Amino acid sequence: MTITLYGYAGSGSAAVEAALALVGAPYRLISAASWAPDSARDELQRVNPLNQIPTLVWEDGSVMTESAAILIELGLRHPASSLLPGDPVARARSLRGLVYLAANCYAMIGIVDFPERVLDAPSPAEAKRIDARSRARLYELWDTFADQFAPPPGAAFLAGAAPGALDLLATVVSRWSGTRSHLAASRPALSALFERVQGHAAIAAVFERHWPAAG
Repeated sequence: MTITLYGYAGSGSAAVEAALALVGAPYRLISAASWAPDSARDELQRVNPLNQIPTLVWEDGSVMTESAAILIELGLRHPASSLLPGDPVARARSLRGLVYLAANCYAMIGIVDFPERVLDAPSPAEAKRIDARSRARLYELWDTFADQFAPPPGAAFLAGAAPGALDLLATVVSRWSGTRSHLAASRPALSALFERVQGHAAIAAVFERHWPAAG
C-alpha cells in the first residue's frame, strides 16, 4: 500500500502535498471536499467523520488528520528532510509556529467562512459584522506571527535555508481571507517569503496545481 491523501484544489491539503514532495514520499491523491458534491466526499467521511481535509491514510491503514499534526509526523518520519529543524531550539520554534497557525489563524478563517458557527442564522448585517471583526482579528494574528516567527538571520525561509513544515503551512493558510493583501502592506518581508516558498523548485508544481495564477 501507499499513502493516500484526501484533498481538494485550493485547500489546506496543498501543504501536505508539498511536504510529501519535499520528502519524496509517493502517495495517491483522492479529490474530496465536503463542499464538492462531485468529489469523493462520502468516502472521505467514512475515513474522517468530520469530513475535513487534508486527511491522510498511512500505508498501514491508520488515519491521520489535522494539517499541523500531519506535517509534524512527516517531519519525524523523515528526519533528514527540511520539514523539521534538527536543532532542538529551532525545532521547538517550528512546532510552536505550526500550532499557532492551527489554533489561531486557521480557526479564525473558519469563522470568516462560516459566520453561522458564531451566531445561529445571522442576518446579513450580523454576518457582515462578524466577517469584519473576524478579518480584523485574523490580520492582527498574522502580524503577530510575522513578528514572532521571522526567519533566522540571513535565512531565506522560516525554517532556515530551505522551506520547512512551518513555511508550507503558513504559505497555504495565508492564501485565504485577504491575508496576502494585508501582509503585502503590513509585513512585506513575510509576503515576499511566501512568494519564495511557492516558487521553490521542489514544490512549485504543487502550488501551481492548487493556484494556477500563483506564479
